[in-house]
Amino acid sequence: MAVLASPFTAATYLGGGMRRTRTWATEQVRRWMGGTSPTSSVQVENVPDGAIPAAAKGVSFVEVRPEGLAPMTLAYERHGSGEPVVLLHGLGSRRQAWDPVVPLLVAEREVITVDLPGFGESPESPACVPRDLPTVVSELGAVFTALGLERPHVVGHSLGGLIALRLAQAHLARSVIALAPAGFWNEAERRYAYAVLAAAHQMARLPDSIVVPLSKTPVGRVALTGTLYGRPELCPPDAVAASLQAMRQAAGFAATLRAGRAPDLFLGDIPGVPVTIAWGSGDHILPIRQAARAAAMIPGARMVRLPGCGHIPMNDTPEVVARIILQGTTVPPDPTWPRYTSPASYTLKRQRPPGDPDETPQAV
Repeated sequence: MAVLASPFTAATYLGGGMRRTRTWATEQVRRWMGGTSPTSSVQVENVPDGAIPAAAKGVSFVEVRPEGLAPMTLAYERHGSGEPVVLLHGLGSRRQAWDPVVPLLVAEREVITVDLPGFGESPESPACVPRDLPTVVSELGAVFTALGLERPHVVGHSLGGLIALRLAQAHLARSVIALAPAGFWNEAERRYAYAVLAAAHQMARLPDSIVVPLSKTPVGRVALTGTLYGRPELCPPDAVAASLQAMRQAAGFAATLRAGRAPDLFLGDIPGVPVTIAWGSGDHILPIRQAARAAAMIPGARMVRLPGCGHIPMNDTPEVVARIILQGTTVPPDPTWPRYTSPASYTLKRQRPPGDPDETPQAV
């Protein structure tokens, strides 16, 4: 499938190279797994790409009744300590989409991953409940209250990114990081995205007798998830099979797609809230040119281009995504990280070939 990305109109500098982030990532994974302290003499080899261990499983459920709505139940996991950060997944996904990133955050943040209504282990909302953004914002606001979260940091991917931005507009988020947020498309781009998602949903319906063998080969992983990941051949086979199963079983998939046809999914600015928007240069579903519209609507946002990443950067470069989250959820914001209010005046210079894991964005 052809890549429709156009040059990104905004950039930010991510300090240090990818090799340094891998060393840092190794230490965070070691802590997550209950390993030794940084001063220990025990040697741990660097974790290769695609081999970040999954987060420990400890699902819990919370039941809330938002004002004027029916009761709803949400599945979630809660790990780590520090400033609370809520992670929201994309359409057809589940909270485990963040598993490559969670181990890299828990030493410095309290991380709450959730299954949105109708996805993962969260039951679908009753038929009487609208499937629109104001409703989801109200539901998540009630969940935050029930979990004792007062304006947490919110990180979202795709659909979750759009929800995170709307939560900030509702004064329910302390800061927002949106990875390829949905809703900044024109009508032609929305139709294209829906066609790709519909094809992915059909692919997810393949029986496990086909999916499991295919997922065990690099070529098979490219065939199954090439539209989702920038480096699908590096995705663990079990993660590929599990992500397709999650999409197949997502009860809220069709209703959420229908709700996404609404016009003006995002309007206006988000004053007073630190916002970071990151976009993969190889996104096959939401082309990176849509980031220019997000930058125009939220002129104070920090814009990050992710070279070589596809639509799901958490799998392609979990170390970089974790760094962006830690920087973007620092209170007060890190003053050394520039904010570009005129994104059209900035470009990026590639230091290495596209997709190289050591490629670092440079503002010029």
